[in-house]
Amino acid sequence: MIKKGVATFTLDYGKCPPWLFERMVKGAQGIIWAMVEEYGPDEVIERLADPVWFQALGTVLAFDWNASGLTTILTAALKEAIRNSERELGIFICGGKGKTSRKTPEQILSWSEKINLPQQNANALVYNSKMAAKVDSSLIQDGFQIYHHAFFFSENGAWTVVQQGMNTENQSARRYHWFSKNVKDLVQEPHSGIESKVTLDAVLNMTAKESAKAQNISTDLVSQPFNALMKDITILRKYSTPVSQMAKIAIGKEQLTLLNLEDTEFKTHPVIKEDFSKSKYLEKILWRLHEREPENYENLLATEGVGPKTIRALALVAEVIYGAKPSYEDPARYSFAHGGKDATPYPVDRDTYDQTLEKLRKFIKK
Repeated sequence: MIKKGVATFTLDYGKCPPWLFERMVKGAQGIIWAMVEEYGPDEVIERLADPVWFQALGTVLAFDWNASGLTTILTAALKEAIRNSERELGIFICGGKGKTSRKTPEQILSWSEKINLPQQNANALVYNSKMAAKVDSSLIQDGFQIYHHAFFFSENGAWTVVQQGMNTENQSARRYHWFSKNVKDLVQEPHSGIESKVTLDAVLNMTAKESAKAQNISTDLVSQPFNALMKDITILRKYSTPVSQMAKIAIGKEQLTLLNLEDTEFKTHPVIKEDFSKSKYLEKILWRLHEREPENYENLLATEGVGPKTIRALALVAEVIYGAKPSYEDPARYSFAHGGKDATPYPVDRDTYDQTLEKLRKFIKK
């Protein structure tokens, strides 16, 4: 069973010494080839989706276990380790850090063409890559800016996303993992699970099951007449003073009673300092959504131009005016490979531990 999720580390501004990177590449080659021979390429893709296993692989190859650089350097080492052997292994790695991450779609399409993958399947891989990036930057608003996106896939169509965001305020990084087999719905709890040392107060998490009603109302909002939608946005603009200070707004001769978002309910409400009054771009995106009338929340998110602010605006309308409260709980969780000797966070899972040791024994033997 895979332990999955988001791992959080301190930011690392150093560089990997050439002598270490060279050895990491050689070490990765041995491990990847042994795994493919024993279990096939899909197993490698699945293991990379496990943040604990991914972290362990980085430390086995001698990189700092608690530094954000492990993600970027390990991805680069894996990419180099299988270079010119991708077709033989049946494993392909696209994207990476910074500007390289933006090349992910074209790299997916390039490899798909080389292995004669049907165009429909190739387009689906590109779509999943883009949506993973959108979900982690727009639907989970935790203050981490995505700067690394890697897409791993096999010749059989299994895929994994490993992406990382940074938070310069608390000097930490957070890594997000996806695995195709676990993704039943791209916009509802799609991650393989979540692991983190740090949890934050009041994270807007529109992927939570508790946010389903807010998702549905957000979709309904952009499908109604545009004037009706803008009437709700106008309320938000009048409501742009500190949220906890305003419970009622006069509209013409009527008075609308709004949800009271006092600090007794939220330690720090994510929109307490939000200002929707100056954004003409928001109106442009809302008009685009109105014209397209997305069938569901996934289609809404997939629309070009939709980003964190659009998601926040619709979520706040759904909550304040229509009573559909989304989740504000940070999805980050603690997770360990085999438990701990003092039963923290849970007793040692001996069966899983023994299975891991047996696999390592086989790999070493090979």
